Amino acid sequence: MNQSIQQLIQQLIDERKHFIVATVVGNHGSVSAKTGSKAVINDKGELIFGWIGGGCAESETCFQSLEALNARETRVFDIDLDDEMLGVGMPCGGAMSVYVEPYIPKPKLWLIGHGEIVKSLSMLGNLVGLEVIINDTTASFEQYPDASSIINDDLNYSQLQPSNEDFVIIATQHKGDHLSMTQALKSGAKYIALVASKKRAKLVLEYLREVSPEQLENSYISTPAGVDIGAKTPQEIALSVIAEVVMHRRDATGNLMKIDEKQHIAQIVSVASK
Repeated sequence: MNQSIQQLIQQLIDERKHFIVATVVGNHGSVSAKTGSKAVINDKGELIFGWIGGGCAESETCFQSLEALNARETRVFDIDLDDEMLGVGMPCGGAMSVYVEPYIPKPKLWLIGHGEIVKSLSMLGNLVGLEVIINDTTASFEQYPDASSIINDDLNYSQLQPSNEDFVIIATQHKGDHLSMTQALKSGAKYIALVASKKRAKLVLEYLREVSPEQLENSYISTPAGVDIGAKTPQEIALSVIAEVVMHRRDATGNLMKIDEKQHIAQIVSVASK
């Protein structure tokens, strides 16, 4: 990979862009792009840098790249350049295999607050592949080594600006939680959670219904946050909340995965009797 493509890839990563890198991993016959040739395709399916073989191969590569990006998965595909359908009624000759790898920015996990729960949330959030941002006046990287960014000069939460793919967890121990929740609602974040007692959760929700009824209606709010695992310690509470984040991120149910043995046996008997 030459330096110019490396620089572009790093630039796109820094800008949190969605894009795809396509690499020729095999070929034979009359093929202009050699093994190792690379191209960068943007999130509109347009080749923006590099060389992947020109007109006969480029359109198929761009199409497959966009499909891979939408599916959020890598893939390898073959292009038969003897197929006239790929060209303009004129076969190019040969064949090639292309590997496409989508680059998708990590969703951000915005943690508002401090304490042992936030420390554990930061560690677990990083472990499950989220970019952790801590927003608290007392925060430091010594306290939160897993964080990628720390905001400690944001008394009115104006810097709390998550995207619609991000997650927000508020664990301020009731201090200003209604204000940070109000700001989070304005952002359209994918998931907003408040770590609180049931009593406090009800009070905050009542406040939000008064000041931001429409935004509350159109947002996913979880409070008290987490899934029911009987959590007691700060670490268990953090695990419970991160489990809910993963469930929401993966559009899962949160149901137990264990096999119901009685139901399984009944299904076997039913199949055997047919």
